[in-house]
Amino acid sequence: MGDDFGKSEIQKLVDDRAGLVTQAELTALGVGRGAVRHLLDTGRWQRVLQGVYAVSSGPLTRTMVLQAALLYGGGAAMLSHRTAAEVWGMLPVDDTAPVHLTVPVGKSALPQRATVRAPGRKAKLPVSKPTAVLHPGVVVHRSRAHAHIGVDRYLPRTTKVDTALDLATAQPSPREAYLSLIATVTNAGIRLADVRLRLEERPPYRYRSSLAEAVTLLADGVQSVLEYHYAIDVERAHALPVARRQSPVVVDGRTLYEDCTYDGAGCPLTVRLDGRWVHSMREVAFRDRRRDNAAELARRSRLVFGYREVASSPCDVAREVETVLTRLGWVRDEPNPCSCRARFW
Repeated sequence: MGDDFGKSEIQKLVDDRAGLVTQAELTALGVGRGAVRHLLDTGRWQRVLQGVYAVSSGPLTRTMVLQAALLYGGGAAMLSHRTAAEVWGMLPVDDTAPVHLTVPVGKSALPQRATVRAPGRKAKLPVSKPTAVLHPGVVVHRSRAHAHIGVDRYLPRTTKVDTALDLATAQPSPREAYLSLIATVTNAGIRLADVRLRLEERPPYRYRSSLAEAVTLLADGVQSVLEYHYAIDVERAHALPVARRQSPVVVDGRTLYEDCTYDGAGCPLTVRLDGRWVHSMREVAFRDRRRDNAAELARRSRLVFGYREVASSPCDVAREVETVLTRLGWVRDEPNPCSCRARFW
């Protein structure tokens, strides 16, 4: 940080913060705005966000970006929405996206635009990558339930279930909200009971019926977006019988689970939904082969579909499923609407 402050309280403060400090903290320690302006003008410090400074001249790490946003938001701020989902591991990190914060209603924090790196007015050395983004900015949300939706830990954030619901209600359409909730709940292993409870305690401001429908589908055993597409775009859209989902089957002494079985419709048919990223693992591929052999020995018909055909050609998938069901004795009792995309709100 330089010799201006030595090993003072300021030095200890920025050491604890990985090199970040706020104007309020500096003022409380007797450092005037003129001294701060000098450090900024000479390029030794950088303005990251309004009232938040980095005591270095280089790029920020991802952790520093998040910490800077939390410092800007104040002591009650917590990461939320997409940013919280990234920290929880629900979504991949997007360094270009603004940091989402949630603060209590009544707090004065305002959204912040992205901060671009620029040389200080009196800097003697050039800035590497001038005009590059130093901080992607901040989106501020406010919540009356603020005291009940967060977890107090390093990088404070909304709970997993609140993050999933916030992500869903932020989507541009009911269908995307529906898909978002299914994806985050299944990928993050969020308990369905927690989702139901939170929907009762904190009703979403929009998409309520769509989110309730998503919970119903999850309760029926749907455990991925691929299974969602099969249940809605194949079964429901084509008036096929509803499969039993996650049916247990014992193979080599182990209990495994089949995605869809139609024994309830009087047909020994198993439909397996092959998520490529999972089933490409060697151990899982071996397990699936053993499961196929067990089905054959039990004289069960079986079909396997991947994401591409279920999502892009649901009519073709439905036609194949119906062909096998009919061969096994199922009789259709209502017309096939063949709409390819069922409307459920």
